[in-house]
Amino acid sequence: MTNLLKLKKPRMVAEAAERGGGLHIVLEILVFIALFLVCSIAEIIVVIPVQFVLLFSDANYMNAAINGDMAGVAEAANALAQSNAMTIAMLFSNAGIILVTLLFCKLIQKRKVTTVGFQKPGMWKEYVVGLGIGFGIFTVAVLICVLTGALKLQGLSPSFSAGIFVLFLLGYMVQGMAEEVLCRGYFLVSVSRRYPLAVGIFANAVLFAALHLLNNGITVLAFINLVLFGVFASVYFVKRGNIWGVGALHSIWNLAQGNFYGIRVSGIQTSCSVLSSEMVAGRELINGGDFGLEGGLAVTIVLVAGTLVLLATRQQRYVEN
Repeated sequence: MTNLLKLKKPRMVAEAAERGGGLHIVLEILVFIALFLVCSIAEIIVVIPVQFVLLFSDANYMNAAINGDMAGVAEAANALAQSNAMTIAMLFSNAGIILVTLLFCKLIQKRKVTTVGFQKPGMWKEYVVGLGIGFGIFTVAVLICVLTGALKLQGLSPSFSAGIFVLFLLGYMVQGMAEEVLCRGYFLVSVSRRYPLAVGIFANAVLFAALHLLNNGITVLAFINLVLFGVFASVYFVKRGNIWGVGALHSIWNLAQGNFYGIRVSGIQTSCSVLSSEMVAGRELINGGDFGLEGGLAVTIVLVAGTLVLLATRQQRYVEN
């Protein structure tokens, strides 16, 4: 905790503060909620045309609709909602979050995109390093589950499709970056203009976790872990001084969880994964049960350890308070 309080505000905060000193924390939260609602509308606008195309190209849905079978229509629509095609479409729709948030920062807050973390120097290196770290720390959580008998890896998945996997990869690249732009690049920086950095870190971590409250299988421990992920991602963002690395880390964390190890991602299941996994019944405290590993102690351990390691590393591109 002491090391967290000693973190210096990155240059992004100082540059953002030149355009305004920030609002009261309550107003910052209300603005965040309003911006999130606008982002959600943007996502819906993006995904609705895709949803219509998928529905009208689905034989079961069309046959049920033509025959007036409302139960069949509902069943087909529900199956579509859980399909890989719809999940991928939803991932890509997160581009709306990035666009709306950047427009808000640019037009309303008068901030440059560099204050959101889109720094050009070393961007490719930062992204690749973030991919490696994200995959590595999640793999440690998987190993903890395997060694404690909470998870069984069953080998290669028979449902794996290289084409669908690539679409998930690209989709998660959008989705992971979108949540980082909204929570870290915009909100953490915005709050930290007026308040200590620790306030910005904690506030954005809690709001980030709150965005997942309606996910299937959410538990108290899952919520705590989502807060811990928010803290971990915030410290990574601050330490590295850009958004490329943490965006990549977030994206690969989700991809590795769902499409490499075959585990639920915050309660969401996919049928396309490199490996098949089985959650061991009675070990939900470790493996997270229906929510996936993010709902268990294995992830708690790696996130706490990862945050402590980050706090001990050298900070990049900062300014003195």
